[in-house]
Amino acid sequence: MIRNFLLKALNKYASKWFVLFIDVVLICIAFIIAYGIRFNVSLNFDFSSLKQQLPIVVITSLISFLLVGSYKGIIRHTGTKDAFNVFFGVTIFSSIIGFLVITNQFLTIYNGFTIPKSIILIHYLVSVFLLIISRFIFKAFYEVISTELNTITNVLIYGAGDSGMITYGALNRERGNNYDILGFIDDDSNKIGKKIDRIKIYNSDKINKEFIDAHNIDEVIISIQNIKPNRLLEITDKLLNLDVEVKIVPPLSQWIGGDLQANQIKQVNIDDLLGREIISIKNPIVKREVANKVVLVTGAAGSIGSEISRQLSGYDLKLLILLDQSESPLYNLQQELLQKGENNFKALVADVRDLKRMEEVFDKYKPQKVFHAAAYKHVPLMEKNPYEAVRINVCGTKNIADLSLKHSVERFVMVSTDKAVNPTNVMGATKRLAEMYISCLSNEKSNTKFTITRFGNVLGSNGSVIPLFKKQIEKGGPLTVTHKDITRYFMTIPEACRLVLEAGTMGDGGEIYIFDMGKSVKIFDMAKRMISLSGLKYPDDIDIKITGLRPGEKLFEELLANGENTIKTYHEKIMIAKSPDLDYQIVKNKIIDLMGKNLTLPNYKIVELIKEIVPEYISNNSVYEKLDVND
Repeated sequence: MIRNFLLKALNKYASKWFVLFIDVVLICIAFIIAYGIRFNVSLNFDFSSLKQQLPIVVITSLISFLLVGSYKGIIRHTGTKDAFNVFFGVTIFSSIIGFLVITNQFLTIYNGFTIPKSIILIHYLVSVFLLIISRFIFKAFYEVISTELNTITNVLIYGAGDSGMITYGALNRERGNNYDILGFIDDDSNKIGKKIDRIKIYNSDKINKEFIDAHNIDEVIISIQNIKPNRLLEITDKLLNLDVEVKIVPPLSQWIGGDLQANQIKQVNIDDLLGREIISIKNPIVKREVANKVVLVTGAAGSIGSEISRQLSGYDLKLLILLDQSESPLYNLQQELLQKGENNFKALVADVRDLKRMEEVFDKYKPQKVFHAAAYKHVPLMEKNPYEAVRINVCGTKNIADLSLKHSVERFVMVSTDKAVNPTNVMGATKRLAEMYISCLSNEKSNTKFTITRFGNVLGSNGSVIPLFKKQIEKGGPLTVTHKDITRYFMTIPEACRLVLEAGTMGDGGEIYIFDMGKSVKIFDMAKRMISLSGLKYPDDIDIKITGLRPGEKLFEELLANGENTIKTYHEKIMIAKSPDLDYQIVKNKIIDLMGKNLTLPNYKIVELIKEIVPEYISNNSVYEKLDVND
């Protein structure tokens, strides 16, 4: 508490009137010292004369310092000019005193006001010394204290349980930073008001802006193991609005050697604020299923494909084939794996739309597992380019799936999207077509197992909202959101890829696996949180601009289509969507027919054909809405 008081005092300029008061007091002290020196460093002198003279000294010094203004300088920035002002002020004071003494000797205006000239001289020298040295002492004191205080981080620990106590111990052991734990916060009424090691436990309701300012709180560390996502969101949102840095203690499983280290306590990031638990899928069957196998990953340089590749590279594969048409990102992935010491892979620049080239890849490498992640995914771009959407999302998928069937691949896993559910845009509709084609192949008797994985948006993927917000924050804003009420499901890229690998071991083929993605997240709220996490304020520092829904964009995404229901798997977070039965041969023929006509028809006609095959495809905020009028 004393540190906080000093910090507040030092962060404000000392009142000039307080400085004037101190200067006058020092002048009086110097006057007493001058008497002592004059009488052989003793107090053997007439105190009654001193009492009569001090009022004159006080008045004269006030007049002198007011004339010069020596008290107006900022003490903690004392320099040569300030020292000269003090010297000048004391000189004026001594001159006035000398003049008064001489005048009084002749006129006897004030009885008792007779000061020896030696005392006036001694007082002059002592006063100059005391006033100047006092300023430099205070300046040095300020520099020492402020340096020490600036390294102190005032902390509140949210959670007074076992984890909170371990966090308290870790901060006290930390030598690199000076942490001052000023209190615990807890919601347990049995703990509130009590103390732990003389540190009080506060009710979370009492932590407001006044409390934060009064105690000069720098950080709040959330130290609650297994905290529910919704509760973490509530706590974080409240604290971010109080202008404090919010940190979180990692899960127990991540503690080094079972002990928490202060440097493991990290700043809350957007992954923590999704309102959902991080799902860890650990299945030793994955290791067994891919061991000593040739595995092909299409779209290997993309956000999902590259993470699938990273995770697969850690297994004992016979060969990992990385295939992508995008040269630079593929090269970057290649170099990343080489630097990690991985060399059991081939990086191929190739296009899944090129059937001849894909045939060569299958003939040469004979993959046994295929993870198909190649796709066009940007809704607004595909809305304007249906031809390309069909070419990559449908034709490309058909090429890889047909070759997998032809070459008796053990497992084909397709990466789909929640936008394929009741699609409202070209991109989602073409992904639904790809799903339907895979379902058709799966219905045919073969040794190849076809699996579809369907999930929502992934955090940090190329072109996704999080990297966009980060760039906009770096440029000073505004952040752009298409609609204030728009929501999305989110997962992290590693989570999504663990699901894909898991799906590569499950079922007999033909399943669409969906992920328990928790609650959908409001994009507008996510934007506000990112602004706060960047140390800025909404809307003062960075505003959020509503731009309007883009062509084909939904307000709310879905994971299940109309008529679908789910059945459980052995993992509580993975479910199987049971799709309505299709007339597989008719649907397959229509998709093949679409791909042929796609080469010659204009965009409008292409979309019309897609809507015939995918009847649940209803355009939204798009030029193709006219096609739905007569449905």
